[in-house]
Amino acid sequence: MQEESDEVWYACYGSNIKEKRFLCYIEGGTPEGAIRNFAGCANRAAPKENHPIEINRELYFAKEAITWNGGGIGFLKPEEKSKSVTLGRQYLITSDQFVELVKQELKMEGELLINFEELVEKGSFICSPGGRYGQLVCLGHRDGRPVFTFTSEHYLEEEINAPNRAYISTIISGIREIYDLNDEELLEYFSGKTGIKGTPLETQLPEIIATSK
Repeated sequence: MQEESDEVWYACYGSNIKEKRFLCYIEGGTPEGAIRNFAGCANRAAPKENHPIEINRELYFAKEAITWNGGGIGFLKPEEKSKSVTLGRQYLITSDQFVELVKQELKMEGELLINFEELVEKGSFICSPGGRYGQLVCLGHRDGRPVFTFTSEHYLEEEINAPNRAYISTIISGIREIYDLNDEELLEYFSGKTGIKGTPLETQLPEIIATSK
């Protein structure tokens, strides 16, 4: 997996599930509702394919993201849970684009070394100890290519934080692009998530869902 032409699937579950927002990481630009401009990748070729993916890890919201005005952002709990389903989207990109994507998420300058062989063989690889998305995870394969995502290596229990309206609206809009879910199903999916449940955002969800098309 050392050639730049190698293709991998990047599986996302947060705001990158909306294609237009994800393309800011590839092409550069500022996503709608965000305040951060992304540099993009050296290789700005669009993903060749994208498909829905259900991830057997639990989604939660934590930390404070400057990009989203201090709101929480999505993470996956590290452990697999057979009954947990997180709705995601997988994009077929090159391995060099994936490296640059991770660097942008980590706000990292300089070289980032990813041992893809270890990532596939062991199922995970810590590319940035303590980094917010420092744990890379292999979710399996599709069409002979590995499927990668990333999250925090630890469950950020002490940093749980509700996402802001623009962030959650972006995720909802992205889910609508590739899943056939009605408003009631979307409300059921989001209302119980850690970081949303029991917060003012939970009561606002019906209106946010209704207006996130």
